[in-house]
Amino acid sequence: MRTTTPRRSAPRHSVPRRLVAVAGCLSLGALLSGCGSALGDDRNTVDYWLWDANQQPAYQECADRFEEDNPDLEIRIEQRGYDDYWNGLALGFVAESAPDVFTNHLSKYPEYVTRDLLLPLDEYVERDDVPLDIYEEGLADLWVGEDGRRYGLPKDWDAVGVFYDRAMLAEAGVDESTLDELTWNPDDGGSYEELIARLTVDVNGVRGDEPGFDPDRVETYGLWLEMTDGFNHGQTQYSMYAYANGWEATDRNPWGREFHFDDPAFQETITWWRGLIEKGYMPSFAAQRGVQSSDQLAAGNAAMVTNGSWMTGTFFSYEGLDVGVAPNPIGPTGQRATMFNGLADSVYRDTDNPEAAWQWVRYLASPECQRIVGAHHVVFPAITEAWEIAREEFAADGIDVTPFTRHVEEGTTELFPITDHSSEIAALMQPALEAVMSGRAPVESLNEVNEEINRLFE
Repeated sequence: MRTTTPRRSAPRHSVPRRLVAVAGCLSLGALLSGCGSALGDDRNTVDYWLWDANQQPAYQECADRFEEDNPDLEIRIEQRGYDDYWNGLALGFVAESAPDVFTNHLSKYPEYVTRDLLLPLDEYVERDDVPLDIYEEGLADLWVGEDGRRYGLPKDWDAVGVFYDRAMLAEAGVDESTLDELTWNPDDGGSYEELIARLTVDVNGVRGDEPGFDPDRVETYGLWLEMTDGFNHGQTQYSMYAYANGWEATDRNPWGREFHFDDPAFQETITWWRGLIEKGYMPSFAAQRGVQSSDQLAAGNAAMVTNGSWMTGTFFSYEGLDVGVAPNPIGPTGQRATMFNGLADSVYRDTDNPEAAWQWVRYLASPECQRIVGAHHVVFPAITEAWEIAREEFAADGIDVTPFTRHVEEGTTELFPITDHSSEIAALMQPALEAVMSGRAPVESLNEVNEEINRLFE
């Protein structure tokens, strides 16, 4: 997630029956007053926010089941678009009218902990003897703050892969099976760059690996840039290459205090990545701003796109697009890599009913609810048996998600960097990386930015 292209967007489902209307909450004044009736003012109601419309049906089913077992409680679900979601939370925190429970992101929660906005869950976990070993390895630990207290229970996990247009591969004479063993290096890009070049076609029909290719007049790019507004540690953009090149984002994770954007392993990765733009194999930063990569694949403007597992349903929903998924290329380390991110549900510290909020969070993280989420197969739930259900449901739809799940099974994941000062880091890195990718600054300029970031922890 995260930020990158808004996480888990493009709604494809009907609106659930208990979706809370927000049309009357358009003004800042209305938001700050809690939209007329403050959230959480009913002690029998738990207000729950999420940002993914695709997941609403699954969580509404969980809410219905929860209410059957807890007839004295009602779950009110509200979904907002990704940007509106975080802006609404920020305003809710200021006005002390935030939802009782909300979907939380690893790039956000350290700052919320610092500001004392989240309710620690340790005493509830211990009291109710909640097992933490049922989740995929590492996911539960992500939500333990630097203070040693727990601020969420695991919800799901995600990985990054390569979505591609199967028809374009066939036209280029590429056997899809070769995508499973692609190799990459920062010097010449390996067989991965060879494929990217082959799939790039200029306006005259000349491919990127053929004589006469015009890099300034490209009809179809071999790889889409996938670098929209926001900085989320390069989750779907460059992290899989840098990690496969031996890079480590911080001195430790979680709660690192020293970033490594000055590491040669990182900078040579970015140099290679920028080189794809210079060669005409990937669009410029300016050309792709404000557009969604899945739309570019569907429109024929790109042959391959790197994106997250949460976007699988979106990519496969386009009519007329025959899409496949491939694993990330094998890097100089001899392994492929992906950033391993996982969401959680957290409780607002000033909720009017912490016990009811906890019971809902506990149920959200339970095998029963996560099996429901798995059956809806939009994302991979945090519990192993539940994400295996999702994999089976994807397979029933003819979708092979092995390129994502193999990372978990083979242990080729790198945890999302969790540190304090996430907003300051984003404010420094986003313009710096944009300048490098746009050719306005050398990659070495990231050294100074890295020093500024590390000074935040002094």
